[in-house]
Amino acid sequence: MVATTHGPLAGLRIVEFDSPGTVTFAGMLLADLGCDVVRILRPRQEGAGVAASLYRGRSQVALDLAQAAGREQALALIAQADGVIEGYRPGVAEQVGLDPARCLALNPRLVYARTSGWGREGPLAGTPGNDINHLALSGALHAIGPAPAPVPPLNLIGEYAGGALYLALGLVSAILAAQATGRGQVIEAAQLDGAASMMTLYYALHGAGRWADARAANMIDGGAPYYRCYACADGRHVAVGALEPQAFRALCGGLGLPADRFDPYDRACWPALGEALAAGFATRGRDEWAALFESGEACVTPVLSLTEAPLHPHNRARATFDAPGGVMQPMPAPRFSTTPAMAVPATEESVADVLERWA
Repeated sequence: MVATTHGPLAGLRIVEFDSPGTVTFAGMLLADLGCDVVRILRPRQEGAGVAASLYRGRSQVALDLAQAAGREQALALIAQADGVIEGYRPGVAEQVGLDPARCLALNPRLVYARTSGWGREGPLAGTPGNDINHLALSGALHAIGPAPAPVPPLNLIGEYAGGALYLALGLVSAILAAQATGRGQVIEAAQLDGAASMMTLYYALHGAGRWADARAANMIDGGAPYYRCYACADGRHVAVGALEPQAFRALCGGLGLPADRFDPYDRACWPALGEALAAGFATRGRDEWAALFESGEACVTPVLSLTEAPLHPHNRARATFDAPGGVMQPMPAPRFSTTPAMAVPATEESVADVLERWA
């Protein structure tokens, strides 16, 4: 029985060649949206390990792709699929005979979606690299963090957003085209390209002379004192996003500062304003400030830990998190009016069972 049958993309059949990072997250997103995703993993490989939430919503089969029998079974699935997602090192799929040319010859309407860090062209194609390296060459890493040094933003921007989100969107877009034309295609989502794409606004602002090419020197990179985090009396932090004039006035009012003492848009005032805000927030604990600002316009929120976030009243009211099977995890996003958000554990299945379901 397939792990998930709900969502707006129900009926689309996807083969996922298991690979950590971008492919795994893209497979989760596609399954969350209703795709029937079959994950091919190596024999004796643990199905989920410590990150079971990332493998939710799809079935998984173990195939030894180094053997002809395993490759033939994989091709049997691909022949009935709408899409394939693959994140092997350049040349590996070709070496085992599961490359785009062979797969599209077998299934001309197939969309073969590939992902990598650097892409398959250019001097760095095929060389090792991780999320932080791809961010570094996109310009994004240089822009994130305090002035002294860049700060890696987990693997969210390169691997997940720049890679997996672009991979999933590209795959679905190409499937729509294949449904209209009967012709599949190969798409590629490189983390470097995706991370660079997400920097479009900042490259545009920089080109117009409105973005300083330095960290913590701009309005929304921590440079403006009304858009950063502050330590509270208990050592915890609040996040301040008081960009609008009314928000800035509410921020000053909550801290007992005269709003007309500083011009928030005069950069010369930023150092003194930052000192005043820091001194104010240091007088009370985080939750006291959160309660004071909760119903106002100051755009002040507590910085919650991974343990705290699922317990916040807003997240609980929206069921943003849940613990199916006892594992706390974020629920699928986006949400749709006709299908509930679900996070179904992965299921084991045989190739014969999948083919029977897909027949």
